Amino acid sequence: MNHALVKDVAADRMPDLLRKMPKAELHIHIEGSLEPELIFALAERNKVSIPYANVEELRSAYAFSNLQSFLDIYYAGASVLLKEQDFYDMAHAYFVKAAQDNVVHAELFFDPQTHTARGVGMDVVVKGLHRACIDAQKEFGISASLILCFLRHLSEEAAFETLEEAMPWRDKIVGIGLDSGELGNPPEKFARVFARCRELGFHLVAHAGEEGPPAYIWTALDVLKVERIDHGVQSIKDPALLERLAKDRIALTVCPLSNLKLCVFPDLASHNLRQLLDAGLAVTVNSDDPAYFGGYMNDNFTQIFAATGMTARHAYTLARNSFEASFIDAADKQACIDRLDQVFESFV
Repeated sequence: MNHALVKDVAADRMPDLLRKMPKAELHIHIEGSLEPELIFALAERNKVSIPYANVEELRSAYAFSNLQSFLDIYYAGASVLLKEQDFYDMAHAYFVKAAQDNVVHAELFFDPQTHTARGVGMDVVVKGLHRACIDAQKEFGISASLILCFLRHLSEEAAFETLEEAMPWRDKIVGIGLDSGELGNPPEKFARVFARCRELGFHLVAHAGEEGPPAYIWTALDVLKVERIDHGVQSIKDPALLERLAKDRIALTVCPLSNLKLCVFPDLASHNLRQLLDAGLAVTVNSDDPAYFGGYMNDNFTQIFAATGMTARHAYTLARNSFEASFIDAADKQACIDRLDQVFESFV
């Protein structure tokens, strides 16, 4: 379907269209989908002590002033994950929500260093998550794959060690990413390990330009040679960068509610997603760490559309971008786009 052929939809019907359209999620930290209820259930199951009296007290702690204040509580929540079944249960709970939101493909970020540092083996993490991905296809018809992320506040040497630990499971990992505290940890810090990952045939992505400057996006592209930029909203400050991103069709995996919760923008009406999209960039919408940031995929879509007045044409473009930027093969991409076209053609 040509984008120009997308029919106009009244504003009050947009939420229904956004819910119904199939979509891919390309920026989801699976540890960030760990809801307070599951944190407490796993803490009890594994006899782990956590510094909150109950679910309500934990949820009320989800008031963040910046990325680091979120990361502190995020790592505390991950402490309850000890066994393969814990990782399976966490991912399965995410897929239940994803299915409700008509996510038909998901590429899950996971942070093995968060777990191996606590004595949890790489095999425990990967086997649990991979088993949930297999079952997501059987149970919900969602295709899913794993992207291993290095923690950028740690050393490149530690990243190399993590890569080595992951090698027995390389057939279960589609890509390599870079996340955690951005400021003071530029992409080029990981130039050698990303070069090695590229030699090994992994897809490459990196968080850049969330809180960090546009310069971080340039080096993620030119030094790490990534295929997608996670976040990337600071690119708006650099016209030459915008031109490059549009020309090369480098996807930005934007996370509106995350940006709001971490004070990247003062409110959703100020968010630049529509600006980036109208500038011809391959923008996508994603949920990032939905348990902490107040919304899964459809929450992100409906809230950013309500705040910015985007149209059905924007919705189609965002969903189509998500499939085109995914790491599935060409035939599967086309099948997803065909499903998307059917929804838009039949929506009256």
